[in-house]
Amino acid sequence: MTTDIARMPLTEAPLPTPTPTEDTLPRRLSDFATLGEALDYAAEGQRGLNFHDARGTLVRGYRFAQMRDDARDAAYRLIAAGIVPGDRVALIAETSAEFAALFFGTVLAGAWPVPLPLPTSFGGRESYIDQLRVQLASCDPKMLIFPSELAKLAGAAADAAGVEGIDWSLFATRAATEVSLPQAATDDICYLQYSSGSTRFPHGVAITHKALLSNLAAHAHGVRIQESDRCVSWLPWYHDMGLVGCFLSPVANQVSTDYLKTEDFARRPLSWLDLISRNPGTSLSYSPTFGYDICARRISSQTKAADRFDLSRWRVAGNGADMIRPDVMQAFVDAFADAGFEATAFLPSYGLAEATLAVSLMPPGEGIRVELVEETELSGMSHGEDRPQRYRAIVNCGKAVRDMEIQVREEDGTPLPDGAIGKVWCRGPSVMVGYFRDPASTEACLVDGWLDTGDMGYMSDGYIFIVGRAKDMIIINGRNHWPQDIEWAVEQLPGFKAGDIAAFAITTPGGEETPAVLVQCRSSDEAERVRLRDEIRERVRSVTGMNCVVELIPPRTLPRTSSGKLSRAKARNLYLAGEIKPYDLAA
Repeated sequence: MTTDIARMPLTEAPLPTPTPTEDTLPRRLSDFATLGEALDYAAEGQRGLNFHDARGTLVRGYRFAQMRDDARDAAYRLIAAGIVPGDRVALIAETSAEFAALFFGTVLAGAWPVPLPLPTSFGGRESYIDQLRVQLASCDPKMLIFPSELAKLAGAAADAAGVEGIDWSLFATRAATEVSLPQAATDDICYLQYSSGSTRFPHGVAITHKALLSNLAAHAHGVRIQESDRCVSWLPWYHDMGLVGCFLSPVANQVSTDYLKTEDFARRPLSWLDLISRNPGTSLSYSPTFGYDICARRISSQTKAADRFDLSRWRVAGNGADMIRPDVMQAFVDAFADAGFEATAFLPSYGLAEATLAVSLMPPGEGIRVELVEETELSGMSHGEDRPQRYRAIVNCGKAVRDMEIQVREEDGTPLPDGAIGKVWCRGPSVMVGYFRDPASTEACLVDGWLDTGDMGYMSDGYIFIVGRAKDMIIINGRNHWPQDIEWAVEQLPGFKAGDIAAFAITTPGGEETPAVLVQCRSSDEAERVRLRDEIRERVRSVTGMNCVVELIPPRTLPRTSSGKLSRAKARNLYLAGEIKPYDLAA
């Protein structure tokens, strides 16, 4: 007997089921001794993580219970591979169930997961391999585990660093023989966090279980998590706001979360707002300023936002990771108010990886509040009579989170009164124990339990206002760029040497943040200067992916400290004041 296959009924694969927003499991706000304990509790409920494709279609609902089981299997495999407590396991931080299980599996094995970045659309193959190689040399892991599609790139980096590299789909085929898992103590290191911008001088921030859970509890209490809350995120898991705020926090606070991959958000940014619109509960979602900016620009002036979106249940629209621009926030409100977005949903914040994540949060419902500060006060320079006064709107970044203290100090450490601009220091249980294997850098920023953030700001009635970047960090579109990396890239060009280049961030007349590169040039030929400027601009773009302002200046122009080191802060001030005069070149 034959069967007519064409007439047989087709059995469709079951659609993925999202994890619920609400649950009968009583919510606990990160009151656990270790991250493993937090996962065990979350696994008792029905909530979990939900992964979506570029169009916002659910691909996988991943309950915390399943993630706990997969993490245990990963821990067994790691232990079988010789991993012992204190070892580092580097993981390419793709937004996926595989990374989530491996991160927690590494923790359960007593080792330290080290999330490392995905490749970006710029810089090319060799640039990415070199970035991974340097970070691998810094954290000295036993293994690098990566997704299949990055096998060639990550594998080459592992080989260059002398580290075992393995595709995580192959790793998952190894036997997961049950063994006794080590018991973590609350003061043990939980993970290492790297800044993605640090390619030449990486700093691995060592965070304990206690520090992590303290910060997650402070964040949960700060945003006043409620039963109807659901998190929506596109932030990468190799940055602290994505890793801590939108991956580890949902586990420790039992919040179901919907994810878009970062690269999918970049291609279809409005899919982020689609996910928020479909959320049956109230939304917690965070972004640097540029994320709001992209969405406001993408929505057509001919399109009525209310026809596509319902943002009326967006309860907390967090802002952080770069300088918050009130004009962009207002543009977002203007674009999406008719879709129900309330300006009071904006929740500005301030934080850094060295404090685990959050240092300050605006109380929910207060929205964006600004103060106007004269620019000469911000730079610390005197105001010349022949220069017009210019004011900058400084955003209120909220109050210190629970158990955190903030002080603004003079350079000599003297605390400053309200309204006086100085260095921002913080102290609390979530401050890092230090930089991994870098006691000199640790000693330079940790003093008597206080962390020198390197940022500039002022206090006003218990609120912190951040007025400047970290001491030398250039942050563009939420990405950190070390000026040394830009300067080093230029130094590789013929005719330049260390000390010829200073890189820093400036604000263009249009209000955009951009890197500026001052380069001491010895050539007197204008055509050669134009060629060099264009070559430098292309070199910096290839390394960082950013267009930049390149100014050629006379030799011996860049300022030095008393010890002979380049002073980028002074170079920036002199340039903005017009006291460093670049050569006048054709565009």
